[in-house]
Amino acid sequence: MAVIALHSAATGLTSLSTSLDVIANNLANVNTPGFKSSRVNFEDLIYEHREQPGVENANGDQRPAGLQVGLGVKVSNTQYDFSPGSPIETEQDLDLMIAGAGFFEVEIVTEDGGGVGFTRAGNFNVNADGEMVLGTRDGYRLVPGITIPEGTVSVEVASDGTVYAVDPENDLQEIGQIQLTNFINSAGLKSIGGNIYVETAASGPPVQGTPGEGNLGTIEQGFIENSNVNMVRELVSLIKTQRAFELNSQTIQAADSALEVVGNLRRF
Repeated sequence: MAVIALHSAATGLTSLSTSLDVIANNLANVNTPGFKSSRVNFEDLIYEHREQPGVENANGDQRPAGLQVGLGVKVSNTQYDFSPGSPIETEQDLDLMIAGAGFFEVEIVTEDGGGVGFTRAGNFNVNADGEMVLGTRDGYRLVPGITIPEGTVSVEVASDGTVYAVDPENDLQEIGQIQLTNFINSAGLKSIGGNIYVETAASGPPVQGTPGEGNLGTIEQGFIENSNVNMVRELVSLIKTQRAFELNSQTIQAADSALEVVGNLRRF
């Protein structure tokens, strides 16, 4: 009956509203360093089985197909796209980009993830103690910690993550080693904002290593990784979502009209 269509279309509107929220977030972060876009995955709901396929009739013939009516749709999950963003050259000593797989590890204040977070954003800075910190509002410390000595003229970072301080005499002093972390299932990470992800049971435990070893990427100094949001794709998805929303609205109107006709039958 039209009641089923009414409820099915309502689930469509709810799910598409979530999709619209995700697209809006992607577009809002088109210039956020290290941001990874996400998409909404849908799945259909249960079905009402009015006639079973394969049932034999009086002649012994089997029904070739059944009669099944779906009851709508729901959002199954949101899935991150961890494809690399485009590199942006900044020529800043503490701007670092991961060329390949991996995350920088930082110390976070929240209890999520046991006080450790992971990020692809490489816009680092130094705090009042000379420690390398993420250039965000909270200034999370890099793990393992690296302190820039006082009087350093510049900083050089090798592709394997070795950090050198250059003194006024142009001598190099090794001051630390940047480590990268990867996960078996990066899509299972939990985003907590501030360009930070934390470990979950779905992501698996973090695996730390030296840049360039195994499947880990290398470090590129003087670059940051831009957001990987594809604006054209997101705008196309926005149009498709809007049109689907309109179609589901029309389905509700059609179901309402059918119910109105049924309700008016008593007048005849």
